[in-house]
Amino acid sequence: MSACTPTRATDPTRPERTNQSHSPPTPPHRRFHIDGADVSASVAVFLIALPLSLGIALATGAPLQAGLVAAAVGGLVAGRLGGSPLQVSGPAAGLTVVTADLIHRYGWRTTCAITVLAGLAQLGLGCLRVARGALAVSPAIVHGMLAGIGVTIAVAQLHIVLGGTPQSSVLANVRALPAQLANVHPAAVTVSVLTLALLLLWPRIPGRAGRHLRRVPAALIAVTGATTAASLTGLHLPRVDLPSWSSHALAGLPQGPALGLATAVLTTTLVCSVQSLLGAVAVDKLAAARPGPTPRAGRSDLNRELLGQGAANIVSGALGGLPVAGVAVRSSANVNAGAVSRNSTMLHGVLVVIAALLLVPLLQLIPLASLAALVMAVGIQMVSLHHIRTVTRHREVLVYAVTTLGVVVFGVLQGVLLGIAMAVAVSMHRLARTRITHDEQEGVHHVRVRGQLTFLAVPRLSRALHLVPRGAHAVVELDGSFMDHAAYESLQDWRNTHTAQGGTVELTGRRTGLNTGGPDPGADPGADRAAEPGTTTAAGDATASVGCRCHPWTPWRNHQCQHPRPAPADAHQAPAAGRSGHQLARGISAFQHKTAPLVRGELARLAREGQRPSQLFLTCADSRLVTSMITSSGPGDLFVVRNVGNLVPPPGEGSGDDSVAAAIEYAVDVLKVRSVTVCGHSGCGAMQALLDAEPGRARTPLERWLRNGLPSLERMADSDRPWARLAGRTPADAVEQLCLTNVVQQLEHLRAHESVARALEEGTLELHGMYFHVGEAQAYLLTGAREEQVFGHVGVADVTS
Repeated sequence: MSACTPTRATDPTRPERTNQSHSPPTPPHRRFHIDGADVSASVAVFLIALPLSLGIALATGAPLQAGLVAAAVGGLVAGRLGGSPLQVSGPAAGLTVVTADLIHRYGWRTTCAITVLAGLAQLGLGCLRVARGALAVSPAIVHGMLAGIGVTIAVAQLHIVLGGTPQSSVLANVRALPAQLANVHPAAVTVSVLTLALLLLWPRIPGRAGRHLRRVPAALIAVTGATTAASLTGLHLPRVDLPSWSSHALAGLPQGPALGLATAVLTTTLVCSVQSLLGAVAVDKLAAARPGPTPRAGRSDLNRELLGQGAANIVSGALGGLPVAGVAVRSSANVNAGAVSRNSTMLHGVLVVIAALLLVPLLQLIPLASLAALVMAVGIQMVSLHHIRTVTRHREVLVYAVTTLGVVVFGVLQGVLLGIAMAVAVSMHRLARTRITHDEQEGVHHVRVRGQLTFLAVPRLSRALHLVPRGAHAVVELDGSFMDHAAYESLQDWRNTHTAQGGTVELTGRRTGLNTGGPDPGADPGADRAAEPGTTTAAGDATASVGCRCHPWTPWRNHQCQHPRPAPADAHQAPAAGRSGHQLARGISAFQHKTAPLVRGELARLAREGQRPSQLFLTCADSRLVTSMITSSGPGDLFVVRNVGNLVPPPGEGSGDDSVAAAIEYAVDVLKVRSVTVCGHSGCGAMQALLDAEPGRARTPLERWLRNGLPSLERMADSDRPWARLAGRTPADAVEQLCLTNVVQQLEHLRAHESVARALEEGTLELHGMYFHVGEAQAYLLTGAREEQVFGHVGVADVTS
């Protein structure tokens, strides 16, 4: 008998046990199960994919069946083998220009062969595990490529919308547009306008009825409405023509010049891969931002996703389908519909197959002008104003514009190469561009360096430094994140020479390791690494002007520098209070030097207008709880009340403390705040003191104050009340349980205050409970009904997007 086989007889009445690691796996006996959320999501995606697949096939000039083949293969093959469970693949608008050019040059059968070869190239790249490298492409180039493709699609489909036929290039389409406008086909324009109107207005239906109607995709409603109107009115228009599948053309041997075919394969591989990989990353962000306890699919495996896309392109090309890539519209619809696994993507592919076989008579009623209007709208949406604002904010609008124009005028591959060249040129310009100025103010010579300090700027730096007279006091301000060895040596040599001649030098900015004195004998040796050329100190520049020498790996500890231990006390040593005062003065000096100039304008505005906070934030006095940091707020945003234990004494004279009640009344009645938040935190010393307190003992001020927390203890001990809890895990210990319960209890006290109760009744105020885990740097918000008392995890993504 095998050593791995259990020797004990099997008891049919005994429950099945889990196999040990050395035992053979027990074959699963569970039935195949598809989650209901996946079924509903697949239907939503199918209803979007069907008209878009036909429209993209129409835009490329391919047989219309090719769009359905690509949609089915994308769902079944890429959905099953890909590494992004929730991404939906199929014919993508981003591939329209590439595919249309290939069909025009080489014909349909050779285009299918190029798709197969591109899939093989993707398999090779996936095996080499280079998927992450695609993410190194500048977002400005990717957005510019998509914008250029969108412009090309929109201009071409505009001719079909007007009742004509598109030309082979954007410039030809633009030149032919005046003649097309002079020969408008009224029926085509009518159907197109109706399609665009439904597409635009359907998501904007107001009210409760609109909320239910919007569940039906706008693309389906637009095409269905236009088709119905055209059929009822008897308009004579070109319609979808789906010949018999028996005559469907499959891939053939590639025919054409080898260099041209290689370029075509490279272009298809590049566009398919980059779009799919970036789409997978975007889908992960969308899935992570979904609220509620929805089961989350695993994060995308980008190399596996590349393998899955390669396999899908091989199958799609071999079966006579369009190239396949991840599609943003369908993927976002899949996530928003609540999909939890890859079953939704695969089931959508099955539905496309069923429609392609059984719904041909219905599909042939669709006017081509309606599909053209739909695809034109998609092309216009690819020119995203949000992307333009983003690249403008990051000063990459030139890269975006060059890539867009390159794609429109020359083609996708050429446009991307132009964009890469421009991105390199912009980066080199930024690296080489350094502004160096010198001026004198009240006898102090200021040399200001703006930008990266490299060997290219050394001549100008030397000229500015030598304008400082011998023996003068000089301040050199370095505002850059990089300094190479040549610049470092030049600056050090000048500093040593200037100080030897009786002058003084103060170096400020991001190069904190350069100071006027020699090494501090008491400082950590590791601090000298901040002075190495080509490095950036992590301590920041807030304390550079006062000679701070922070460790690069401890950027924030008490927001002050680490100092050596003082020598044994003697007659000349300052007392501890004096040292603390010096530390306070150092912090104030750093604020005045670096931060005050940046915030002076905003604080001056607040001084003129007065405070108008939107929230009252009531939290603990714990020094680790930085309210502005954990809420990303600034001056004037929060009206903050802090006390030991984030307690809200109940209203009435018996509370013994009116300071919190006064702050609540002032915030609600005078400042008109719109929300009040009670925030507890992990490791709260006040809650620990409540648990450890002796019953009836309240002799010290702290013990008398903590009596306001006794209702929280009683609430936690009440077995008839459900415990407050964290979503996804149970509280770590009794202290954390009391911290959560205390937030809920203080909200009850808050509702008892007259001003709060009145504002709640008028609907002008909201109450929020919050818990902050200090060690995990994780915030939790009290969600759901008051009876549930569940603190939900707040993710990285913006919950309002």
